[in-house]
Amino acid sequence: MMTVMQHLWFEKDMEAALNFYTSLIPGSSIGWISAIPADNPSGPAGGVRVAAFTLGDQRYRAIEAGPLDPFNHSFSVVVECEDQAGIDRLWDALKQGGSVEQCGWLRDRWGLCWQITPRRLGELMNDPDPARAKRVGEAMLKMVKFDIAGLETAARGEAARP
Repeated sequence: MMTVMQHLWFEKDMEAALNFYTSLIPGSSIGWISAIPADNPSGPAGGVRVAAFTLGDQRYRAIEAGPLDPFNHSFSVVVECEDQAGIDRLWDALKQGGSVEQCGWLRDRWGLCWQITPRRLGELMNDPDPARAKRVGEAMLKMVKFDIAGLETAARGEAARP
């Protein structure tokens, strides 16, 4: 049997990041964190650490080993939320020390990219009525943090309230 998981490379503060991430996503945990032995050529003694953790139902590995390539948009963690309260809670926590972007994207203080999306968005974007799906797509492109009520309003073809 094979296991597939994501791997994250942190320049520094890996343990703080993992503690933060696992505190935000229900069902998450850190499996282990360990240092690579001093005689390993991967880096300075005690300066390289590796970890295993889960975010919800996804498994990850991580390494803290100094600078290499910074995180970028080619890899992001997508979290689908059931309601606006879930979106708001994650958005507000992850944006602290980071930056926000269009369409539900943000970058946390460690530089990792996240997409905080409502589960309802996928349903609305896949509506069998192409005009309805188009209106939702247009509304989505104008949002930074997703607003489920705004998406529903667009789906119905109603004007957004100020």
